Amino acid sequence: MTLREALRDAGWLDGPRVRAYAAMVGLASLAVLWFAWRDAVGSTGSDFLAFWGAGKAVLAGNPAAAYDIATQQAIQTGTGSQGWFVFVNPPPFLFAVAPFGSLPYPLAWIAWTSITYALWAWAGVRAFPRLWPLVLAYPGALVAATHGQNGLLTGALLVAAVTMLAAGRPIRAGAAIGALVIKPHLALLLPFWLAAGRRWSAFIAAGATLAGLLLASWLVFGGETISGYTESWAASGALMAAGGADFLIRMASWYAQLRHHLGEPTAIGGASVLALAMIGMALASWRHFDGDPRASGAAVLAATALAPPYLFNYDLPFLIVPTLWLVEQGLARGFRPYEKLALAGLWFAPYATRAAAFPLEMNLMPLAAFALLALVWTRRALPQGHGPLPS
Repeated sequence: MTLREALRDAGWLDGPRVRAYAAMVGLASLAVLWFAWRDAVGSTGSDFLAFWGAGKAVLAGNPAAAYDIATQQAIQTGTGSQGWFVFVNPPPFLFAVAPFGSLPYPLAWIAWTSITYALWAWAGVRAFPRLWPLVLAYPGALVAATHGQNGLLTGALLVAAVTMLAAGRPIRAGAAIGALVIKPHLALLLPFWLAAGRRWSAFIAAGATLAGLLLASWLVFGGETISGYTESWAASGALMAAGGADFLIRMASWYAQLRHHLGEPTAIGGASVLALAMIGMALASWRHFDGDPRASGAAVLAATALAPPYLFNYDLPFLIVPTLWLVEQGLARGFRPYEKLALAGLWFAPYATRAAAFPLEMNLMPLAAFALLALVWTRRALPQGHGPLPS
C-alpha cells in the first residue's frame, strides 16, 4: 500500500484504534482539567466566577446585584482571583447558576463542570449510542469544561433539540430550543429551520418556553433584575468595541477574524452576508435532505458555528452532531476518499484551532466549520428505514 492510499482510505483508522485514541484523549483531558481547575481557583480566575457571583447574589436575596459591576467585583475577587468577569446572560440563566452560589467557589467549579458535562454527554450518547467513546472524549467538550463556561449546557440543549425532533418528540425539541434564551445567539438559525420544515408544534413550544422562562424570571427575580440585565448590554458593547487582538483571536467567529485582519466595516459586511447565507441554508436544508430532520439538523448545527458574530471555541460542543453524523454515514455507506482523516481532524478541531490561534494570530475554527458544513451538505441522508449501523 502506498502512502497516498493509506491517507486516502485510512483503513488503519479502524474501530479499535479509534476507541484507543479516544481513550488517550480522555485520559489527557483529566490532566488538562486539573490544571484548569488549579488556575480557576487561583489568582488567574475563570469565566465561571461570573456565574458563581451571580448565584451568590440570588441566594443573598438581591438578584439584581448579579448585574451590578461593583458588587460582582467584590464577590469574585474575594476568592483571591485578581481577575473578575461581568455577568451578561439573560435573567432566566439565574435559575441555573443560583444553586452553585451555595457552594465554596472551588467546589462550585467542579460541580458546575461535572453536571453540565454529564448533561451534554447524556444528550450526545443518546444521539449516537454506538459512538459513545467519541462523544465522551470530544475535544469540543474539553475546551468548554476547562473554561467553566456554559457551552456544555447550551450544547446539551442543541444536541437534544435535534435528537428529539428526529425522534418524533417536537414539544421536547421546542422546549430545548426555547431554553436557549440563556444564550440566544446560538439559536439564531433554529426558528427559520423549524418554520421551513413546518414543525409548528416545536416552533410554538420553543416560543412558549422562551416566554415562560422570561415571565418566571421576572416574577421570581423582580423588575430590577430585568432592568439590570438591559444595563449590562452597555458592558457587552464596550467589551466588543474595545476588544483588542487577543480578544478577537480568541473568538471563533468569521466576524472576529475579519475585524482583526481587515477592520470593522469589512467584518460587519462579511458577517452579515455569511449570516444571511446560513439562514438560506437552514431554509433549504429540509428539501436538500428530503425532509430528514437528523440530516437537516446536522447541517443546521454545522452552520450555527458560522452564523453568529460572537462565538468562542468553548461554545462548540454542539458540533458533535454534524461530526458524528458524518461518521455514522461513513460506517453505513462507506467513507469517501480522505474523509476519515478529515473527520479525525474536525473532531479535534475545537481544541486544535484554539491552541494554534495565538501562534498563528488567527483562529481557524471558522474554516473548520466551513469544511464540516461542506461535508454534511454533500452527503445525502440514508433512505428512511435503513438498517442499524455496523458495530
